[in-house]
Amino acid sequence: MSERVLEIAGLVRRYGDLTVLDGADLTVAAGETVALLGPSGSGKSSLLHVAGLLEKPTAGEVLIEGQPTSALPDRALTALRRDRIGFVYQFHHLLPEFDALRNVEIPMMAAGVRHDEAGRRAKALLESMGLGERLSHQPAQLSGGEKQRVAIARALANEPALLLADEPTGNLDQDTSGRVFEALRGMIAARGLSALVATHDRNLASRMDRILTIKGRKLVPA
Repeated sequence: MSERVLEIAGLVRRYGDLTVLDGADLTVAAGETVALLGPSGSGKSSLLHVAGLLEKPTAGEVLIEGQPTSALPDRALTALRRDRIGFVYQFHHLLPEFDALRNVEIPMMAAGVRHDEAGRRAKALLESMGLGERLSHQPAQLSGGEKQRVAIARALANEPALLLADEPTGNLDQDTSGRVFEALRGMIAARGLSALVATHDRNLASRMDRILTIKGRKLVPA
């Protein structure tokens, strides 16, 4: 695996007088899964937000599939996030007024996919997540694990090259957490995605290709 889907070089991230990351470096190769291990408040979310182009670094560079992003205008950053990066968060952030199918269709339609094609792809994604009987259910009618699986399907809707997940099972009980994580890992493997997954769960982290942690405001092997 020589192609680098994500590169972070010399990352500095400050919030006022607080420095969270200082000279952090990271590469994620094509098809590689990397766990980012550490307790809440250690800087994992900040790193993911910068990697996902949701926040600008104080210093340093982020490259997506070899493309430097620091000088890109907002419109180009938005398109890159939409087309090449998928996000899964601790809380599902599903739109409560829409059913599971429509929640997964929306990102595709925002990217210009026709409604019938978006529906076909959303249905296939949800079925592959074991949710074929839940297509017309709204979030309030789904269990915690089901909602998170819908969120994973939504993150994969635009066929991203990179998946970023921030404590994707942190709001679930242990048994449900394991099932959702295995579903996530299976989808990553089936699509040959690169993934950076932040977690505090060492057991889940151990199932990925590499484990990193934040120490001294830098990324080091765990």
